[in-house]
Amino acid sequence: MEEKTRRKLIIIGGAEDKEDKCEILKEVVNLSGGRDSRIVVMTTATEKPIEAGKMYVSIFKKLGANEVKVINIDSREDAEINYANDVLKDCSCVFFTGGDQLRITSILGGSGIDRLLQELNENGVLIVGTSAGASVMSQTMIVEGKDEDSPRKCTIKMAPGLGLLKDVIIDQHFAQRGRIGRLLASIAQNPNNLGIGIDEDTAIVVEQNCFRVIGSNAVTVVDGRKLRHTNVSESSPDEILALTNVTLHILPSGCGYDLKNWVPLVKFKEDKV
Repeated sequence: MEEKTRRKLIIIGGAEDKEDKCEILKEVVNLSGGRDSRIVVMTTATEKPIEAGKMYVSIFKKLGANEVKVINIDSREDAEINYANDVLKDCSCVFFTGGDQLRITSILGGSGIDRLLQELNENGVLIVGTSAGASVMSQTMIVEGKDEDSPRKCTIKMAPGLGLLKDVIIDQHFAQRGRIGRLLASIAQNPNNLGIGIDEDTAIVVEQNCFRVIGSNAVTVVDGRKLRHTNVSESSPDEILALTNVTLHILPSGCGYDLKNWVPLVKFKEDKV
């Protein structure tokens, strides 16, 4: 059976430029349909939903979006869930703000909204997440962990995400918060997954089993399939992990990655070839 290729995702490492070039948010509007776009901003992750909602409505309108609505589902009993079902079925983009990724999955998981998001994405609706909204895109997500630390078992806590992107684990604010240790620890425990660390003001645009990098910083890809040695199963929680033969790629804007074959895609400028 042929894989569906209509899925589109934009996964942002957080702190995206909102005032200057707005490269990433412009791409959100562009892939949502430009002047025909109908964007729904989901503020479930944040404890300041009114402020976050107003901010993104203003930005997306300024960038040319046709219609921008805000949905804040704050609990599993929230009446907003019924309203959300109707609004989401008529949108071209769903945008998850930052905050706490566990709020998204604990509130939306099993509510029906999670299944609806899968269906919408399979039918071509763009799903976007920034910061916490980025982490939740994967099937297994990092909930919390120590920044700027060597990889250890206790470095991370993990939980199921929304599963919009399979076989990956995403971390955000990556270089800026020194999160290589916690991404390595997550891949040591889940070597069948690809680790993707996304810097601030940087995003991956996922289409047809590949992603391309946009923004001002870089994406770090960690491939642990060829790990030759790891002590993760027998180490104590605070013990530094031993990991050998980990493959790592650094991909700035203009580069990409083949998610089906796990191969980096490097695009050189013509004047440098």
